[in-house]
Amino acid sequence: MDIHRNGSRPSVSAPASYFTGRVRQDLVIEAPDPARLRAIVVTFEPGARTHWHTHPLGQTLHVLSGLGLVQAWGGEIAEIRPGDTIWIPPGEKHWHGAAPSVAMTHLAMQEMLDGSAVDWLEPVTDAQYAP
Repeated sequence: MDIHRNGSRPSVSAPASYFTGRVRQDLVIEAPDPARLRAIVVTFEPGARTHWHTHPLGQTLHVLSGLGLVQAWGGEIAEIRPGDTIWIPPGEKHWHGAAPSVAMTHLAMQEMLDGSAVDWLEPVTDAQYAP
């Protein structure tokens, strides 16, 4: 059994190669093999968002605070609020982030497949993001 004490792992600024705007990541768990779970608390400043991406085994988001946006490729932008849980199926191209004027924090949960939990794609343009 491993116990990771609150505050024992540093927060990380999310890389600009995968995110637009200021985003902080706080690792909850990256379970060792043979487990595949990876969970991160992600905080998006207003207007910040992921790039388009997919997950080989899908992703679950659970909104903890603020007001967020999520969109699947070809779909409408949806507002997400604290308490909302979003299931994104394997391989579905999507993005998520904060609303333009309100920050958002969610718990992102996904499983690793062959050492990867995400396939990053192109940035979400300002025109795509505009709600």
